[in-house]
Amino acid sequence: MLSVETLKQLAAEELVQLEQEGCEVEDLRAAYEKATQADETSAQVALLEFFEEAADLQPAPGWPYEEPSDLESIRAARPDAERPRAELAPAFLRDRTTGAWLGRCIGCMMGKPIEGKSRSDIETILRAADAYPLSGYFPALADAPAGISYRPPGDPCLAPNVTRGVRDDDTDYTVLGLHIMETFGPEVTPEQIVGEWFLRLPYHRTYTAERAAMRNWVNEIMPPESARYMNPYREWIGAQIRADGWAYCAPGWPERAAELAWRDACTTHVKNGIYGEMFFAALIAACFGTDDLDEALQVALAEIPENCRLAEAVRECLGWCEQDATWEQTWEKIIEKYGHYHRVHTINNALLVLMGLLHSGGDMRQAIAISVMGGLDTDCNGATAGSVMGALLGEAGVPEDLSEPLNDTLEVSLSGMGLLRISDLVERTLEMAKLTLSADV
Repeated sequence: MLSVETLKQLAAEELVQLEQEGCEVEDLRAAYEKATQADETSAQVALLEFFEEAADLQPAPGWPYEEPSDLESIRAARPDAERPRAELAPAFLRDRTTGAWLGRCIGCMMGKPIEGKSRSDIETILRAADAYPLSGYFPALADAPAGISYRPPGDPCLAPNVTRGVRDDDTDYTVLGLHIMETFGPEVTPEQIVGEWFLRLPYHRTYTAERAAMRNWVNEIMPPESARYMNPYREWIGAQIRADGWAYCAPGWPERAAELAWRDACTTHVKNGIYGEMFFAALIAACFGTDDLDEALQVALAEIPENCRLAEAVRECLGWCEQDATWEQTWEKIIEKYGHYHRVHTINNALLVLMGLLHSGGDMRQAIAISVMGGLDTDCNGATAGSVMGALLGEAGVPEDLSEPLNDTLEVSLSGMGLLRISDLVERTLEMAKLTLSADV
């Protein structure tokens, strides 16, 4: 049984989430206020009743968005569009897959030292090291700027000390997705994904929506209910950062990549939390089959509901990036309109990634750096930007001064795994892609 304090925190966050989903919460808010003023035993009972009522709430009449969570309804809500499936030569596919894996590892490492810091603090750190704008791994500083916490000079994520991809959930999930595909194949089910998480993923290495869902699984609340019940983080970024492994296994086939991403996302997320993973899986898969980022973005948009909040925000951000001369101008617009979301929400972070991609001039280094300098969930956004650009540009687009320090090595915390060779992950991915692409679905 969760403590009363934990239940209160979850309930407060649930009210915010329900409002963002378009629900009327006045009655539920009153029930929450009453519960928080009761004695501990009564509060616990009342808060559990609160969550039962919350689970039944639906968006109010007049809510302007269509945001289903089941795959059939998501597909019905997509825009009419061609759904490409590219034929990729083996050498070409190997090159793009290598670029994607390296880009993800590099982007994660570039963003990891300043995760959770504001754009202002990030700029202050970089200027203190005479390293603004960012162009590589974060510098070491003997003394952090006043009032800003920063990693010690010997930290393995800082430029002088990088010898591998340091363990991070953003890369753990990419490896886990590949492993699950190897274990169950392209027809993997959400239930099989849940089982493999239990075997491989330490609970204390999960956060927000993933931790809430795992708690539900232990209590025999399984997908799709596990994504909804007592999980106010169900539209946060956790699913979006899991897109890559599925995309790498369906290169050039965005619709299939989005479907695999849905099977994963529905275990922990709903609505825009699911769409974030589907969108970026489709985008990465599309990038394997084109040299045109704008084209790939339109293909990805065609895999999520046309009238959802994420699609609306993406379309708006694409327009801003086209109009604005600098990424800073676009950043201001993103924060002004979408800054009310939590710093690890799907929507605002997705837009920072798009900002980085579209203001990069087609350069991986710039795409990652801009995404990271924007703040919010910096390691997630850097990793996603790097993955997209790697799939688009291939290994030749990966800066050698960023790939060489990794020494072809990635550290993970998955059970039975430790230090892995990135080149081995590429080979394993190619085998799975061959199997996925041979299917006639």
